[in-house]
Amino acid sequence: MYRHIVFDIDGTLIDTEKTGVLSLIDTVRDLMGKDMPYAEAYKFFGIPSSKVGDILGYRGAKDFGEVWEQNFIRLSDMIKPFDGVAEMLAAIKAAGRGTGCATSRNRFEFNKDIHLAKLLHFLDHTVCAEDTVLHKPNPDPLLKYISLAEEAQGSRIDLRECIYIGDTMHDYQCAASAGIDFALADWSHRGMQGIPAKYHLTEVKDCVTLLHR
Repeated sequence: MYRHIVFDIDGTLIDTEKTGVLSLIDTVRDLMGKDMPYAEAYKFFGIPSSKVGDILGYRGAKDFGEVWEQNFIRLSDMIKPFDGVAEMLAAIKAAGRGTGCATSRNRFEFNKDIHLAKLLHFLDHTVCAEDTVLHKPNPDPLLKYISLAEEAQGSRIDLRECIYIGDTMHDYQCAASAGIDFALADWSHRGMQGIPAKYHLTEVKDCVTLLHR
């Protein structure tokens, strides 16, 4: 039985894909003079913004992150929670399960999200980019959640009773390297995308079925 259900945020609880991807495309065009196809930009969805400039070979990583954030804010009217997320989280909490999130967002991005603010009372522990030295696909964000939950309950947690729900290969790799199960959140119906998830969830409400696994 899963006693701790941990979520990714972007692409799992909050629909930020178009805002994130289109703002990255604009940033690459603004700073690097290149046109990046949507499918290529999507590969960076869920990676900390502070890392993407380096990955793309842009020397001013800080400038890259700042411009991307400005473009993200400009397109933020497209952001919205996925339908049914609040009801799904309420059902999981009502069942007495531990909940939390492990996200690549920094704490500033996390705190300023007006949509996410309405969901925070459902989450026992939150892990943002500043909370660990290493980020997804490394296990550190999930290990941090487990550490926080163990401290709160005063006892060790059996990793077999934990599951992480996310939408990217990085999310899967984070869970696998932490030694916990992974469920793929496929609300956009992309299919498995080569991700060897234990569970393939195609509707938000499907998360509640994990209570009985």
